[in-house]
Amino acid sequence: MTLRFKLCLALSTALMATAAEASPAPEALTPLLNAIGERIALANQVALSKWDSQKPVEDRQREREVIAAAVAQAPAYKLTGETVEAFFAAQIEANKMVQYIELSDWALEGKAPDLPRPDLVGEIRPQLDRLQKRLLQQLADFAPYRTDPQCPQWLARATHKNKQHPIHRLALIRATGGLCVVKN
Repeated sequence: MTLRFKLCLALSTALMATAAEASPAPEALTPLLNAIGERIALANQVALSKWDSQKPVEDRQREREVIAAAVAQAPAYKLTGETVEAFFAAQIEANKMVQYIELSDWALEGKAPDLPRPDLVGEIRPQLDRLQKRLLQQLADFAPYRTDPQCPQWLARATHKNKQHPIHRLALIRATGGLCVVKN
């Protein structure tokens, strides 16, 4: 056996052992990621609204309102205000990332896609508000797993097998960046 073959065999064995040790993700992860994905998908509609209105992506007042409303509901879900604040700040940042990318692409093309334009205040924000309650419940359901040493691997596997648009996949990674709280 050549040294190269021995190294490849050892590496393959180590990788298979690591994969075998990895526990399956808890069932609570999938609904949470699906709801986060729904929120990210709404970013395209928000971007269209902002394209048409020429309003900036950054809306600090609205962001503060969303986070404050979520934090106020945290005790009902047995979550800390700090956890909820960090979680929703990440959701907002992920949403803005999609908006910035879409607006930049449309500026390059000189136009936005010819799609229906839902009303930001009357249609999109109420959807986001309804989704907020689901996100809180699903975050609460996933909370016991956030400190599990396998949590980063579960998220990595889930986001890497996700076949959605690359922008939305990156936003999903951003939105879940602080979900695991694993001490090294």
